[in-house]
Amino acid sequence: MFLLMLLLSLLLGLLSLAGVAWIIIVGSLLSVDGLFMSLILLTLAGVFFLNVLLECRDHGFLGKGKVASPKNPPAAKTE
Repeated sequence: MFLLMLLLSLLLGLLSLAGVAWIIIVGSLLSVDGLFMSLILLTLAGVFFLNVLLECRDHGFLGKGKVASPKNPPAAKTE
C-alpha cells in the first residue's frame, strides 16, 4: 500500500509540473488564466511531493524515521 501511494503521489506531482511546463511552452504564462493555472498546479505539485517526503520519512527512508518513545522514562535523581 505504501509503494502504491508513493508512486501515485510521484506521478500526480510530476503531472502537475508537466502542466506548468505546458503553460510555459504554449506561451500563455503571462495571461491571467496562465498565472492562476500555474499557481494552482504548483500548489498541487507541492502537496503531492510533501506527501512523498512525509511518507518516506515515516517509513524510515529519510533520516531516523519514527523514533519510539521509551515506555519507562528514566526517573529523576533525588539527592
